[in-house]
Amino acid sequence: MEETKRPLDRAIATEYASWFKALADPTRIQIVSLLARQGRPMSVGEIVDAVHVGQSTVSAHLKVLSEVRFVMVDQHGTARHYRINQACVACFPTAADLVMGRPAPAAPTCPPEGDT
Repeated sequence: MEETKRPLDRAIATEYASWFKALADPTRIQIVSLLARQGRPMSVGEIVDAVHVGQSTVSAHLKVLSEVRFVMVDQHGTARHYRINQACVACFPTAADLVMGRPAPAAPTCPPEGDT
């Protein structure tokens, strides 16, 4: 059977499912979009001001996004700043293509936190 006719490997499917699940919330989409467009680390307060959602809600969403490595955390003294993980965001369109049965140039991998 051709490779493109088989389902995705279970481990890859599980990883991609976690990515899609992490983006299955409009506030998380706003946060990812904001961080990607700003192109710089941002504090929770800055993100709260931009998306007009409470601090605890933004923090919970950032936790979800950092667990799938879409967002990276930089510690600055006692403050935490969040930035987009360009490597994983670049993988996402390829993941969507693979799920839909389109060929991809190479199997995408997301480096662990700190490797970007």
